[in-house]
Amino acid sequence: MSRLTLYAEDKPGQPLLRTEDAAEISARLASISVSFERWASPVPVDPDADADTILAAYRPYLDRLMGHVGAGSADVIKLTPDHPQVVTLREKFLREHCHTEPEIRFFVAGSGNFVLHVEGHVYDVYCVEGDLIGVPAGIPHWFDAGTAPRFTALRVFIDTTGWVPHFTGSDISTRFPAS
Repeated sequence: MSRLTLYAEDKPGQPLLRTEDAAEISARLASISVSFERWASPVPVDPDADADTILAAYRPYLDRLMGHVGAGSADVIKLTPDHPQVVTLREKFLREHCHTEPEIRFFVAGSGNFVLHVEGHVYDVYCVEGDLIGVPAGIPHWFDAGTAPRFTALRVFIDTTGWVPHFTGSDISTRFPAS
C-alpha cells in the first residue's frame, strides 16, 4: 500500500504524519506541486517482460499521459538485487539531486521511496505497483528502493537530457531512514 511519511528536516526520527490514504497523499503532495495518483492496473503485463512489451502494453495510457504533460518519450527501468550495477545505482539514487525537467514515474511492479526535500520538510513517498508520481523540475529529492531493490517502472521524459541528476551536495539523505 502507498504511504506518505512527513518529517521536519531537522527531526528524522519523528514523523509529523504517516498516511496510507491515497486522497490525503495526493492532497499533501499537491501542496508542494507534486502529483500523485493511484491507477488500477490498466493492463495485465508480466513485470519480467522486456521493455518493448511493457511499453506496448501501456502505450494508450502513456500517449494520454505524455500528451497531458507535453512529454516526448518513455522508457522502462528495472532494478533487481541481481542487477550487475545494483550497488552503484543505489548509491547514485540515494544522493539528493534535482532535474531540469519533471521526473514522472509509473510503477508497473515492485516499490520504492521517492523522498522529497521541500520547504524545511522531508516527504517520504512509498510508491507501489499502480502509483504514478510526478516531481516537478528543481525539487530536491532522492530515491530509495532498498538494499534488495525490485521494481519495474515507466519513466516519462519531455527531453531525456533534462533528466540528468544535478546533485545538491547535501548529506540530508544520510540522516533519514533508508528502506
